[in-house]
Amino acid sequence: MRGGVAIFTAGRKRARVILLLAAILLLDQGTKLIVDRTIPLHRSIPVVEGWFDLTHARNTGAAFGLLAGERRAVGSFILIAFSLAAVGFIIHLLRRLADTDTGLILSLTFILAGALGNLIDRVFYGEVIDFLDVYWNGYHWPAFNVADSFITVGAVLCLWFLMRTKGRDPFAPARGD
Repeated sequence: MRGGVAIFTAGRKRARVILLLAAILLLDQGTKLIVDRTIPLHRSIPVVEGWFDLTHARNTGAAFGLLAGERRAVGSFILIAFSLAAVGFIIHLLRRLADTDTGLILSLTFILAGALGNLIDRVFYGEVIDFLDVYWNGYHWPAFNVADSFITVGAVLCLWFLMRTKGRDPFAPARGD
């Protein structure tokens, strides 16, 4: 097994990607819906005092508020266009991977699910719902959500699995492509 993670088996890549993608999207959208319906905007619920709160926040920009100062329509258009391009590129990469590159398939599926989760928010609300607030002594990491978490974990895993390819290009087209 080239990729190292047995969640995907040969011949079932597409079905497993779709199932995992759907599960992550349901988790992401479900948690955002619960936060939107139960926690007033800009309010916090302490979970681990001094470390972690659930805080209802809205992000009109990209990661860490990038483009948040842009006019809403312009910023939304740019972020939606970028997200669509990223989704297309990730799907392209997934299609090029061999069924046995399970680690890369898993990591790219995580990134794809996160990108789609935040894209859904941008299309329907013009902003992304964030609610995970990690902090210490007044130093706050920017609020984030489940989709952001999967993007981050997926990116780290993708780098890990790419470093383990031993010079092989896992995205090279197979002979006959």
